[in-house]
Formats: sequence, structure tokens, C-alpha cells
Amino acid sequence: MRVALGIVGLAAMAYGGLLLFRRLSVDLLDSAVWLGGGVVAHDFVLAPVVIVLAVLVIPRLPDVARAPVTVGAIVLGSVTLIAVPVLGRFGASPGNPTLLDRDYVTGWLVLAALTVAAVAVAIVVRRSRRPVAKHHADTP
Repeated sequence: MRVALGIVGLAAMAYGGLLLFRRLSVDLLDSAVWLGGGVVAHDFVLAPVVIVLAVLVIPRLPDVARAPVTVGAIVLGSVTLIAVPVLGRFGASPGNPTLLDRDYVTGWLVLAALTVAAVAVAIVVRRSRRPVAKHHADTP
């Protein structure tokens, strides 16, 4: 299964590279800076935050909440890093009102709320599947 997913990922990368090189108006230096920025943001922003959460916060949570909170933090952190350019409206142009023409902050807030809700639902589901401890102290 992993090999199949790897092949699909490589095919998607090759297709994206082909599309990139077919566009004559693409500045390859700008593309390299953008791709490198993603790696730097991940390695020097998201990964350290996740490590700090994993060391300081996650161990203090109840067992049923650890996995959902970890997944929620990784999802929200990754999406936030990807959304920084549109949240900051970098690249907006007064001469072209069709660029960045949406309320991206509201969209991000909705995504954050949905992520938190999904984490809460996962915790409730995990708690409901947990076996109930029986107390026999009151029985003769």
C-alpha cells in the first residue's frame, strides 16, 4: 500500500512539475523561493511547535484526548502555515481586484472551528468506547 501511495505521490509531483515548466510566464526563481519557504516554515516553525506541544502539553492530557489533540494541532498548524500568504493578503493588487477577493480570515476561522469540533467529537467517541471500570467496594 505504501509503495502504491508513493507512486501516486511521485506521479502527482511529476505532473505538477510538468505544468510548472509548460507555463512560460512562471519565474522559476520565485517558484524555488516559494517551495523553499514552505520547507523552512515547516522545519523552523511548525515542527518546533509540534515538538513543544508533544513534550509539554500532550503528556498532561487524558489518554483519550492525546491522539485527537495531536492530529488537530498538526492539521491546523499545517493549514495555517499554508494560509499565511492569503491571510496576510500578500500579493494583493489594487489594480486587480480579483486577486485575493475573498474573506480568507473568516474561512480560516471556520476551518479552525471545524478542526476543534472534530477533535472534540473524536475525544467523546474515544471516551464512549473506553471500558468502564467496575468498583466492587460497596458489594458484600
